[in-house]
Amino acid sequence: MHYQQLGDSNLKVSEICLGTMTFGQQNTLEDAHQQLSYAIDQGVNFIDTAEMYPVPARAETQGRTEEYVGHWLAKQPRDRMIIATKIAGPSRRMNWIREGPVAIDRTNIEQAVNDSLRRLQTDYIDLYQIHWPDRYVPLFGQSVFEPVQVRDTVPIAEQLRVFAELIQAGKIRYLGLSNETPWGMATFCQTARQFGLPKVVSTQNAYNLLNRQFDWTWAEACYQEGLGMLAYSPLAFGCLSGKYLHPNGAGRLSLFSGFGQRYLKMHVNEAVAEYSAIAHQYNLSLATLALAFVRQRWFVTSTIIGATTLEQLQENLASIDIKLDAEILTAIDQVHQRYPSPAP
Repeated sequence: MHYQQLGDSNLKVSEICLGTMTFGQQNTLEDAHQQLSYAIDQGVNFIDTAEMYPVPARAETQGRTEEYVGHWLAKQPRDRMIIATKIAGPSRRMNWIREGPVAIDRTNIEQAVNDSLRRLQTDYIDLYQIHWPDRYVPLFGQSVFEPVQVRDTVPIAEQLRVFAELIQAGKIRYLGLSNETPWGMATFCQTARQFGLPKVVSTQNAYNLLNRQFDWTWAEACYQEGLGMLAYSPLAFGCLSGKYLHPNGAGRLSLFSGFGQRYLKMHVNEAVAEYSAIAHQYNLSLATLALAFVRQRWFVTSTIIGATTLEQLQENLASIDIKLDAEILTAIDQVHQRYPSPAP
């Protein structure tokens, strides 16, 4: 396992991060403990969760993922783990989270941090992330910005001032973004410099063979501002395992109606089939090919993987031993030219 500095923080994170959003929905407490312990034994030191998990989000299960992680974390040497979690932004119809927050303001930030600390059974959070922006932006498969949807928002400086106090109090160590735009990344950094406030150190965005939008101006923003990129959904909700190429392929997209709409678009299956053929040609599983590709991108600090079975986790972690050569990368780019980011 290799470790990389996360942005300009003092955190050295494993190149693979264990994502936990299935804990409490598709995985039991015992499953969660087994996965966490196995990942740590393989050198993973970075665990990512969120207050809204598990997904699909439901009132009955909200916060359960953090509770599962906390139950395990309480029995571990805390200083060996890097724990990341997130505050949910404006509600997206999840009225059960803090009675439906309409803003990332002082009241909501303070409650969210304190609730996460309690569920995680820890005194501090290493990386605290804004799960999605307070302001309107196209999200989760939307790709067109509509000015008519712009709404009132908490000024970025005001958000940062609250986080500064929580960092000063020792409740969080570093701040990160998630599902952020290049404008948002740059503005958070510029605002921090202007007012002497804590600078964000990372952004967590979707990135995979079916969604390479980050290659564009997002990558430039990361480079110019010195941010670490945490790539989530590297297997595109299981599409890049190849299981949905088969009739009756079982997974989150088939189990949960209306879930993962960004991966139910034109040319997704065609692109997956071609990437699968490349993997077969080079005696790799499609999942291994997909994970190795994401891990090798210059802007990716850590790749967030999630699994519903220990066997899947074992296969995913084994991908760290695979380095794709120039020939394979050329074949991948040729498919990308035919089907450029069919699931943005």
